[in-house]
Amino acid sequence: MRRFSAEYLRRTREGMWADSRAALANLDLDSRSRILDVGCGTGELSRVLADESDADVVCVDADRDLLRVAREETGLPIVAGDATGLPFADDTFDLVICQALLVNLPDPTAAVEEFARVSSDLVAAVEPDNADVSVDSTVSEEVTLERRVREAYLAGVETDVALGETVGETFRDCGLADVRSRRYDHEKVVDAPYDEADLQDAARKASGAGLADHETELRRALSTETYDELRRAWRAMGRDVVAQIQEEEYRRVEVVPFDVTVGRVSSTSVE
Repeated sequence: MRRFSAEYLRRTREGMWADSRAALANLDLDSRSRILDVGCGTGELSRVLADESDADVVCVDADRDLLRVAREETGLPIVAGDATGLPFADDTFDLVICQALLVNLPDPTAAVEEFARVSSDLVAAVEPDNADVSVDSTVSEEVTLERRVREAYLAGVETDVALGETVGETFRDCGLADVRSRRYDHEKVVDAPYDEADLQDAARKASGAGLADHETELRRALSTETYDELRRAWRAMGRDVVAQIQEEEYRRVEVVPFDVTVGRVSSTSVE
């Protein structure tokens, strides 16, 4: 399973649920009593689940460092555990959910089967389609380079990070019934006036640190020469971003499509 830092998760999930909770309508949160958030990371979704329901929400993750952050930031109970071997009895929860977890697992089906085992009612997954991300920017090179990086990343990553809308097929294969899906486009906008996070992201582009987040995957798909050339171009693009920010002219819009898939546990879902 791929692992991420707390800083990375905050950057990529910031503001995701600020005005889009209608995308969670199929979860019937007002009727839930016990919810498990698997692969909770730093707890952004866990907090939403707790705010939008009267349920007891439990956070589980295999990364103990992330769990400590989740406990500090949400105040919710935390449990260390692997998605494919959850430390709970059958039917412990009436909703088991994950966000951007299945795309990072080598065997998503094994995780969904485990979700169905510990759920008495619903299983849900909020998963991105990373092949369908769009970027627009006042720095034209950023659009081109983002496309190059994304294509190389998709070729080099070892899990299906474009899982998105195909999650429904996995749910049905695992015996879940009444499978439904809603697509939610998470739009991230950077525009003046810029906050501290915007300035940090620009600095990471100019230093090449943003590209280094995915260096392992990129090097699998690119030669050393091509990767080094890409890194030089990326840093030059980052300097242009910094320059436009200084003039308050920079604007960037990224749209990441997520599919919120829900299935119901039936008597034949698990053996």
